Amino acid sequence: MKTLFATLGYVLFFLLISSCEPAPKHNPSQPTDPQNQKPGPITLVIHGGAGTIERKNMSAEMEAAYQEKLSEALNAGYVVLQNGGKAEEAVMKAITIMEDSPLFNSGKGAVFTAEGLNELDASIMLGRDLNAGAVAGVKTIKNPIKAAWEVLENSPHVMLTGQGAETFAQERGLEMVENSYFRVQRRYNQWLRANGREDEIVDEESKEMSYIDLSHEKHGTVGAVALDQFGNLAAGTSTGGMTNKKWGRVGDSPIIGAGTYADNAACGVSATGHGEYFIRAAVAYDIAAQMKYGNKSLEEAAKATIHEKLQGMGGTGGIISLDRQGNVVMEFNTSGMYRGYIKEAGKPQVAIYKD
Repeated sequence: MKTLFATLGYVLFFLLISSCEPAPKHNPSQPTDPQNQKPGPITLVIHGGAGTIERKNMSAEMEAAYQEKLSEALNAGYVVLQNGGKAEEAVMKAITIMEDSPLFNSGKGAVFTAEGLNELDASIMLGRDLNAGAVAGVKTIKNPIKAAWEVLENSPHVMLTGQGAETFAQERGLEMVENSYFRVQRRYNQWLRANGREDEIVDEESKEMSYIDLSHEKHGTVGAVALDQFGNLAAGTSTGGMTNKKWGRVGDSPIIGAGTYADNAACGVSATGHGEYFIRAAVAYDIAAQMKYGNKSLEEAAKATIHEKLQGMGGTGGIISLDRQGNVVMEFNTSGMYRGYIKEAGKPQVAIYKD
């Protein structure tokens, strides 16, 4: 009995001492929860691909065309946000405009596979709940980004590929087209040149453009990241992949964590570049993880990932990114990246070259 009372005494004494200890301090290595911070202004940032993009190879007319299309995509997406739309709606609006333009390697204007076809990939992700959808290797869906959204919203899956993805898109009522819809002459010329059939290119201007296109064949993706009035982030990416790709190759664009990632607790990211490296480096997720677990700013995380990790592996390309406070970072290790952002109606900011 004495032993029992003695034991109880020790337990009570320990509990008393424990209750008097000060509460543990906040660990400075853990970032504060951005959900409890006031979100920044509605913002949209986009890209149209990174690569060997230099002034000497760009005519004034072509430069103006890219600037105009980037501005159009930014303005249209911003209107969605301004009218109370969700981040994912702005992302899809901006990307759809670029998919419909022959200027980019996405949708109409996509590069050709080794078989002489156009094969497309896309993905979208929501920062509020980490939900995501993607399609890969599709040939007849007019706007792959819309198919990615349908996978997110109306299927139990994250990624669908090939014919299955096309059947699903058709069942969801998306617009379907013949594969020839995606063909544009300068991309076809590029394919001819890649296959040693340059003598079949009859137009000299198109021949010259095929040289320029081929120099950054791995980098012609489009993407968007948005922050809406509710404080939610969303990111999306769409691409035609690599010129002359074989065996059903899929790059980083439809892979969540590689080419696309969004998390309200960190940031939204869309990538463009040599996909094999972006997959191996998990580029989009790596940026978010450095913010979430390493207490880095968006700029610090993006610079470290692109200029140290990716470049150290031999990879080239870039990213656009946006955090919940409205901070925009557009980082790349190539000579140029078609890019822009907007934070105020009618005032898109666009750029092409590194300087």
